[in-house]
Amino acid sequence: MGSVGKHMEKTRVLVVGATGYIGKRIVMACLAEGHETYVLQRPEIGLDIEKVQILLSFKKLGARLVEASFSDHESLVSAVKLVDVVVSAMSGVHFRSHNILVQLKLVEAIKEAGHVKRFLPSEFGMDPSRMGHALPPGRETFDQKMEVRHAIEAAGIPHTYVLGACFAAYFAGNLSQMETLLPPKKKVNIYSDGNVKVVFADEDDIAKYTAKTLNDPRTLNKTVCIRCPENVLTQIELVQIWEKLTGNELEKTNIAAKDFLANIEQMEIPHQAGIGHFFHIFYEGCLTDYEVGEDEEASSLYPDVKYKRMDDYLRMFL
Repeated sequence: MGSVGKHMEKTRVLVVGATGYIGKRIVMACLAEGHETYVLQRPEIGLDIEKVQILLSFKKLGARLVEASFSDHESLVSAVKLVDVVVSAMSGVHFRSHNILVQLKLVEAIKEAGHVKRFLPSEFGMDPSRMGHALPPGRETFDQKMEVRHAIEAAGIPHTYVLGACFAAYFAGNLSQMETLLPPKKKVNIYSDGNVKVVFADEDDIAKYTAKTLNDPRTLNKTVCIRCPENVLTQIELVQIWEKLTGNELEKTNIAAKDFLANIEQMEIPHQAGIGHFFHIFYEGCLTDYEVGEDEEASSLYPDVKYKRMDDYLRMFL
């Protein structure tokens, strides 16, 4: 009976940053999960036709559009008052828009609304609480995410942090090469000896886990780590999956850490940030250098999600 009771009353979810890269997937996953899904529509959208069309497509699928602006506190409070759960997917990458701290305004609105059962801030990547040593300027992402966490916790807002994997479209399809999103044809750069374990995840799966965890009592005030066992791979293993699929061996160049970081100061800021993040993932192994219990790992919490394996993912590129 318990499970029936749980599903009779729909969870009302507001997604902020809903037209973005991860945000739009979270909206789709929330709708698929049967949540009553609200989407923040900001007047600043102006003439951004792609975003407007994404919002209208959500509306067609049953999401409700709610107008509110980050420059109007009252409008944010009103939007938050409509729901039980708020999920933020504000961008935190330097080469797109870097909006992490805008979420502090959302924290203020949630605090004032006073009844929100859970807030999931924009995380989804490396665990910022473990990245205090990160290289500048890329560490700004982690410092700001921690600032948001501190505000959430200081306000006593119930929360869940979903994180722990490399987005497959940025790290797997290109065999983890920088400055491209497609697999290399002939040559591939291997970071050090290529044997550091990395976690990859299809972005749609990240969204599915997010939609499942947002009202799960087991994950209240906890971190949910996306570390699907079959997608914990070294860079060499990822390259070998591709070579097996194509029947074509790539010419490999090993890049030592000191060479990888060699000219970082001369680069544009977004590129410096990217180099730093790649360094922590592929040289230091920051995604896999700590233990995660079964009660905090997404694929063991939600075995019903048939997550996409990287060999399946790479087949798209054949």
